[in-house]
Amino acid sequence: MTALPGPIDEVRDLTPAQLRELLPTWTTPKVIRGLVADWPLVQAARRSPADAVAHLKQFDHGTLPVTATTAPPEAQGRIFYNADMSGFNFRREQIPLKVVLDTLLKYHGQAAPPTIYVASTTLDSFLPGFRQDNPLDLGVYDPLASIWIGNRSRIAAHQDVPDNLACVAAGRRRVTLFAPEQVGNLYIGPLDFNPAGQAVSLVDFAAPDLVRFPRFADAWAQAQVAELGPGDAVFIPSLWWHHMEGLDDFNVLVNVWWRSVPGWMDTPMNALMLAILALRDLPPAQRAHWQAMFDHYVFEAGAQTTAHIPAPARGVLGPLDEAAASNVRSVLRRRLDR
Repeated sequence: MTALPGPIDEVRDLTPAQLRELLPTWTTPKVIRGLVADWPLVQAARRSPADAVAHLKQFDHGTLPVTATTAPPEAQGRIFYNADMSGFNFRREQIPLKVVLDTLLKYHGQAAPPTIYVASTTLDSFLPGFRQDNPLDLGVYDPLASIWIGNRSRIAAHQDVPDNLACVAAGRRRVTLFAPEQVGNLYIGPLDFNPAGQAVSLVDFAAPDLVRFPRFADAWAQAQVAELGPGDAVFIPSLWWHHMEGLDDFNVLVNVWWRSVPGWMDTPMNALMLAILALRDLPPAQRAHWQAMFDHYVFEAGAQTTAHIPAPARGVLGPLDEAAASNVRSVLRRRLDR
C-alpha cells in the first residue's frame, strides 16, 4: 500500500467543562492529548507497571473473577479466529483480577509472552471506588465505564453503536479509525459469530493480504491513525470502525460508552439482523419496493409522513416513548414467535 493514513484531528488543553460542552457537537474522531494526565493511575503507570498494578489492586474487592482472554505467543497479540474460522485462536477463563495483574508483571519484558487480555470489564462492578479516584465526568446520558488490561495486543477493526471516549491510563496504544462508509472495503466477517460480540475486519493490519482483500487499499487511504500515550484520550463516534493495538508489555485503557438517545430505544443492529432475515433474499423488484418503504417511514420520515393521519390514530408512526416502545416489542415478539 502506497497511501499513508492521515492523523486523527487533535485538541489539547481541554478542561473537563470544555470537554462536556464540546462532546455533543463532535461527529468525527478527536484525540484529546493529556485529558486524564492527572489521574493517580496514570501517574503510577508513568513510574512503573508495578506501581500501576498496586493502584488497581487497592480497588479490587476480590469477590468477582474477571474474564481473561489468553492466546499463545504465536498469535503475536492478535485476538482473532483460528485458521478456518471454525473457532478462535484464544481461550477465555475466569480468573481473579490480582492473578491477572501478577501474571502480566511476571511476563513483563519477555520477548514472546502469551497474550493476556482482560476486555470491557465494568469499573463499578469490579473496581468500586476507581472512578472516584480517577474521575471523568462527561455529562452524558447513562454512561457505561469499562477497563481494559493486558500486554501487547491487536484487536481487529470493529464498530460499536454507542459513542466512545477511550482514555489510555498505562502503556501506549495505536488507534486506526475508518468512517462507517468504509464497511465495504474492510472485509467484515460474520455478524453472528465473532471474537467478542461485534463483527470484525478479516484483514490483518500487520500484513494486509491485498490479493485476498484488494479493496482494503482504498480503506487504508482513508484511515486516520494516532499513537496515544498515558493520559491521552480518543473520541470514537458511533459506528466508526476502530482497530486497537496495545504497544507495550503492560497496557490499561479506560473507556466510557454512551448513546445520545433514550435507553428504551433498541440497538439498530437488531433491525439489521431482522432485515437480513426478512428482506435480503427477496426478489430484486420486491427489495426495491421495500427500500422505498424504509425511505418513507424511516430514513426520510418527517411531518409529511403522517400529516394525513389524526394524531391519536398514528400508533407506531407517532412519537415513541418508553411505553410505546414496549408495545412495539410485544408485537414483534408475537410475530417472531409464530
